[in-house]
Amino acid sequence: MNKDLLSVQGKVALVTGASSGLGAHFSKVLAAAGAKVIVAARRVEKLASVVDEINASGGIATAVALDITDQKSVIEAMDKGEAEFGPISILINNAGVGDSKRFINVDEDSWDFVINTNLKGSWTVANQLSKRLIANKSSGSIINIASILGFRVSLGESTYAVSKAGVIQMTKAMALELGHKGIRVNALCPGYFKTEINEDYFNTEKGQTYIKSTPAKRLGRLEELDVPLLMLASDAGSFINGAALPVDGGHLVSPL
Repeated sequence: MNKDLLSVQGKVALVTGASSGLGAHFSKVLAAAGAKVIVAARRVEKLASVVDEINASGGIATAVALDITDQKSVIEAMDKGEAEFGPISILINNAGVGDSKRFINVDEDSWDFVINTNLKGSWTVANQLSKRLIANKSSGSIINIASILGFRVSLGESTYAVSKAGVIQMTKAMALELGHKGIRVNALCPGYFKTEINEDYFNTEKGQTYIKSTPAKRLGRLEELDVPLLMLASDAGSFINGAALPVDGGHLVSPL
């Protein structure tokens, strides 16, 4: 096996939702593998520590303001990032939100907040980058960050699950239509990994009990997402298109 197969040396990657959690981690992984990374989030000041850490480690990164629910913001962020680093060929479509409520308690504002960010926002970013890749006659890899809740449901997460199921189906539709243009589109579907968003719950007795009921009996470690991410982003995944890859310690195959 070629040891450089997972390299993305010289590629330009855009990571949305990069100020913390999975997005910040993915940005560092891509930079360590050789990519110039455009880290994006609504508030640029929150990205400073990510950029500083990457640059201090010998990587290359820059920050741009990006609100994925605003098409103008998406276009401006891509324009700014490409002006500095050149054409984007890798997209980690990661930005997302949650609003945990039982279905009967979900109101229109809550529904719109989650769907407009997780599904419509992801579509907006992927749509705009796809157009650029086609205009430049360039190949590329788009990785939509979905979730195992795109396959199954959990109490109190109906809207989030619907949004991520939509992301998975969008991934397949994009792969079908863009594959012949040299653009691969896949979904990475993490199970439960501790981040700033969920750590309070997983530190409780209830959260610990839940995790012990899963096949792996533990949360995932962020580094366990590194190879799946790089496989989909790099030439190692050159014949993978339209896949929705769970990384969940077998959680999806647990008994109902």
